[in-house]
Formats: sequence, C-alpha cells, structure tokens
Amino acid sequence: MADLAYINPKMLSRAQERAEVSVEELSGITGAAPEKIQRWLTGQDKPTFMQAQKLADQLYIPFGYLFLPYPPDESVPLPDLRTVSDRGIQGKISVNLRDTIVAVVLRQEWYKEYLKEQDAPVLTFIGSVSMDSPPEKVAEVIKAFLFPDGVDPGAMTWEEYQRRIIHSAENAGILVMRSGIVDSNTHRPLSVKEFRGFAISDPLAPVIFINLADAPSARLFTLIHELTHLWIGMSGISSVGVHDEHNTEKFCNQVAGDFLMPGADMRALWKPEHTTEENVAALARCFHVSRYVVVRRAYDLQLVMYEDYRRYYLSLLKDYRASEAGPDEFYAVIQDRNSQPFCRAVLDEALSGRVLLRDAGRLLGVAPGKLKHLAQHFRD
Repeated sequence: MADLAYINPKMLSRAQERAEVSVEELSGITGAAPEKIQRWLTGQDKPTFMQAQKLADQLYIPFGYLFLPYPPDESVPLPDLRTVSDRGIQGKISVNLRDTIVAVVLRQEWYKEYLKEQDAPVLTFIGSVSMDSPPEKVAEVIKAFLFPDGVDPGAMTWEEYQRRIIHSAENAGILVMRSGIVDSNTHRPLSVKEFRGFAISDPLAPVIFINLADAPSARLFTLIHELTHLWIGMSGISSVGVHDEHNTEKFCNQVAGDFLMPGADMRALWKPEHTTEENVAALARCFHVSRYVVVRRAYDLQLVMYEDYRRYYLSLLKDYRASEAGPDEFYAVIQDRNSQPFCRAVLDEALSGRVLLRDAGRLLGVAPGKLKHLAQHFRD
C-alpha cells in the first residue's frame, strides 16, 4: 500500500478555493473518484504522496503548503484600486493575478539592485504631478516628456502610436511588461474581467504591466492610465473601468482620455445627428486612435450611454478572441513579457558571468540554453 500524505484538509480546501479548481478537475488529475476527493477535503481520508504532489501542481502551490498548520500571508504588495461593482470580482485576487504580481515584483527588485550597482540616477518624473492638477494639464506634461520634439499621431496607425509610446517610456527608464498568461504557462490565462493592468511606482525602477488578454484596441488606454499612476507616484492594480469609484482611478482615466482625445476637440467633432457607429468610425480616423478609445472617451464625456459603450467593447473583445492568432514569435513574446531594458540587463549580466545562466533563465522565463540566441537577437 502506498504511503499516505497526512496533509491538513483545511489547507487543501483553501488551496482549492484559491485556485478555483473543481472537485471534478482534481479527480481527473489524481485519478481518485470525486467522492474520495471530498473525503480529503473534510479530513476523513488522506491522499497518497503521489496524489498529494499532483494536487499541489494542479493548485499552483508548493508541496509543503498542504502540510502547514495555517495559511501563510499571501497579501500582494500593491494597493487594490479596482472597483468591485464594475468588474464583478468581489474584491478577490485570483491565484493567477497573485502569481503574476509576485513574478513582476521579483523582476523589479532584481532590476532595482542592478541599477543601484550602475549608479543610475533617480527618475525625477515619478510623483512629479499632483491629482490637484487639471487632468488635461497632466496629459500635456506626460506627452511633452515622452515626446519632447512633439509627435503626430495622425502620421501613424494607433498600433504604431502605441509602440512609439512604449519605446519612449522604456527609454525614459520605465519597464513596460505585457502578457496575457502567467509567465510562459499557456494553461494559466489572465482574466480581463479581473484586471487590465497595474503599476509599481518607484523612483529608480518603475514598472507598468498590461494584461494582453484585453482587446488590443483597449490596451492603449490602459497604457496611458498606468503611466499616469507613475507620474502621480501611486502604485496599484487597476480595472480601468468606466465605473471606477476610487479617486485615483477616476483621475488616471481622465488623464488617459485627455492624452488620446482632448475633450474640447471631441465634443466639437461629435455629431449628435449621426449614429454612434458613424461617429466612432469618423473620430477614430480623425484622431488616429482605435474605435475602443473613441467610444470609451465618448462615454466619459457623456456623449453615449453606458449600454452603447459596453455593447461596443464586448463586440471588440469578441472579435479579438475569435480572430486567428498566428504563432507567437519567441523573441517578441519574451521582450513583451519582460520589457526590453530588463531583458538587456539580465542578458548582459549573464553573458559577463555576473549572473548564473540558470538564474538568468529563471528571471526571463526561458531555458538557459536559449539565452545566447536571445542575446544575439537583441544585438541584431
């Protein structure tokens, strides 16, 4: 008879709830009947060590977690600024979001120590503006900083404009990380219903993270929203919802709107006699932004009803999910997930021998054997 694992049933029950995994799913992964799983959860029976290991893997916890007398502290190091009513999340943080935040914070801490060793200067724009300032003025400050020589969004598509903003932000010292899954695990998708992004405000190594599970056209708004978090010096997890109740989130939404589509211009060009679809299409062409940004801005300015905004957004999200995505380009995925400055720093340290290849691979989420090829890509 196989040795039994004398786990704490309360820890198993908590881990199951935390990972939102059903009894049936646990049954499938362990080979035990659902009735037996229930007895494990109540403490009436015990799994074997092999079954307990499979449980830990499925529930995204260390094996030893199941034997603890009480749960460890799993609070995240970022303020939760999401509005519950807007996203239906009940104030909870899923295991996928939690693990994503932990991974990003670990990378940010490593990069911060790296910058200290390089005697890098602090970034004076972090926390340089106040929420007492008019949102349109803050939008002008951020835009002038990112594009000191000016920028003409009309000369490019909104996708190109987004890439320009990310490039400028990273050149300024901001790590822009983007992913729709937990690290490289395609079986652990992030939920756009739960969050759209988060920001870590730090005078040396600021980070913004964009949830790529969202429709591409909505990410530009989130990008500016999270950048605003850095300019006002406030970290936080954001839903970037139209019903955001937190004052910080309202302010960041207003700045993002003014950055992309100044309110006065928007009102002047909106034609009440035209349909929402006609106005959105015309203004998207005029401002060279996505349809999502237009309808989102129209709602903020009370030019359309919430039902119109929600219908439009859900349609865009449905189109994105139904589209056929081509195979992910390996180097682009790694760069998006970690940001270019972080990738370059880790690779430089690894190839110079100051960081073990194993540790560098863990930081970047790639096999150590691929690091030299990745470094060659960044040189090219």
